[in-house]
Amino acid sequence: MIAFVSGTVAALAPDAAVVEVGGVGMAVQCTPNTLSAFRIGRQARLAVSLVVREDSLTLYGFADDDERQVFELLQTASGVGPRLAQAMLAVHTPDALRRAVAQGDEKTLTAVPGIGKRGAQRLLLELAGRLGEPAGAAETGHPAGAAAPAPWSEQLRAALVGLGYSAHEAEEAIAAVTPAAEAAAADGAAPRVSQLLRAALRTLNRAR
Repeated sequence: MIAFVSGTVAALAPDAAVVEVGGVGMAVQCTPNTLSAFRIGRQARLAVSLVVREDSLTLYGFADDDERQVFELLQTASGVGPRLAQAMLAVHTPDALRRAVAQGDEKTLTAVPGIGKRGAQRLLLELAGRLGEPAGAAETGHPAGAAAPAPWSEQLRAALVGLGYSAHEAEEAIAAVTPAAEAAAADGAAPRVSQLLRAALRTLNRAR
């Protein structure tokens, strides 16, 4: 089993990084938050999980071993494949998922694209006791009484900065795609960060 990859970041995409390891470019599927820490030409180390299918071998990468462990444990629930497990970690931290399961919090799980109310109820039952206890209290990073930015905007900002855009460019791109994200939220669907990132990149490319 491949436990991690370490090497020079050769390329970055909205949902993946290519890490050069011993002269071989390893394509690793990652969340926007994980990608935001990478820079092309810099060294990177990723905890990885290899998913084997009849027609493919796919590496999924994570910031640390805890994320990888939760990714693998999530897939022990029926109906949860690697893409959905990664989507859950793109929206929530491992501890946030642990708290949601421990508290029976359906709303947290339905914030993940692809998980409806019934799916959330089933996951809460199946994952109970599997993810372990959260390490500590929720860390919002925002002052008491202040409105926290939407999770999608924070993830999108981190991904754009990680791809080399300035903070100002990232804010302009976020503003450009905000109407689409708000429309999705108004329809009861969580905005898909990957789709918003592609739209934001098109906006930035037109501006250059």
